[in-house]
Amino acid sequence: MSKITAAITAVGAYVPEYVLSNKVLETMVDTTDEWITTRTGIKERRILKEPGKGTSFLGIKAAEDLMAKADLDPAEIDLVLLATATPDMPVASSAAYIATQIGATNAFSYDLQAACSSFLYGMSTASAYIESGRYKKVLLIGADKMSSIIDYTDRTTCIIFGDGGGAVLFEPNEEGLGLQDEILRTDAIGREFLKIEAGGSILPASADTVANKQHYVHQDGKTVFKFAVSNMADVSEQIMMRNNLTHDDINFLVAHQANKRIIDATANRMGLVDEKKVLMNIQRYGNTTSATLPLLLSDYEKQIKKGDNIIFAAFGGGFTWGSIYLKWAYNS
Repeated sequence: MSKITAAITAVGAYVPEYVLSNKVLETMVDTTDEWITTRTGIKERRILKEPGKGTSFLGIKAAEDLMAKADLDPAEIDLVLLATATPDMPVASSAAYIATQIGATNAFSYDLQAACSSFLYGMSTASAYIESGRYKKVLLIGADKMSSIIDYTDRTTCIIFGDGGGAVLFEPNEEGLGLQDEILRTDAIGREFLKIEAGGSILPASADTVANKQHYVHQDGKTVFKFAVSNMADVSEQIMMRNNLTHDDINFLVAHQANKRIIDATANRMGLVDEKKVLMNIQRYGNTTSATLPLLLSDYEKQIKKGDNIIFAAFGGGFTWGSIYLKWAYNS
């Protein structure tokens, strides 16, 4: 009997309609389109503006897109994983709500949080469930409503983030396709450089924490950039070496869309001189945190062919980072 591997067999995505462009941001904070574009590669981002709608709405829409495209009966789904840094509310699982809303009545579900690496870690988790032989269909969703935790008077963060959701379905594969290898890392040195100070068990919400804007994302941009560049590039190069892959063997790099310069540095370390191999949509969506990787897969799905070698890479707060090597399993 062939070894069971975990393969992505379907992709879905959703982004809100409202476009927050650099030109609009120029009217909100002291910045310019040229400054943002030069330093980040971002031209616009999508914002979920409708009252009462949170991350679960983005995840539900992405899941519905996937199910429609794949003609998937939600009752067949065994597990729903939600990778997110912005759950609808504390304690109550957003994944459970999504599963119920999409009709995944036979699935169990839970949230997974590793900042911008959440979806990458979710790929590892979903694959482990499939490879165990216990489950056949695992729906992994990456979604974040970053606008809910961004201070739009802080030009260091408000230019970066956007809202969006993406989803992939993992199923067993006996052709040797799917997830091949992974290198996942964490280092708590990053705890102070990218964080929301209040709202957790150390510093619960109070009138003072709200007045002091401690419920918004705060980032030491230079430090985060330095660690992201070195660590994302390191693990991407390491996973290639460990699997005897050259730049010619790699069909696509699917990297977390945090900053174009970080993506370029990772591609350069991997020897990917062909820009077509480096998938990028940061100019359209900004950094959607847990949604960047599945949004890339959705946008470029028709270009990816069965058997293609894909390197995934991500870096997030904590610090968390890693790289995954996957062989694509289908032609769209």
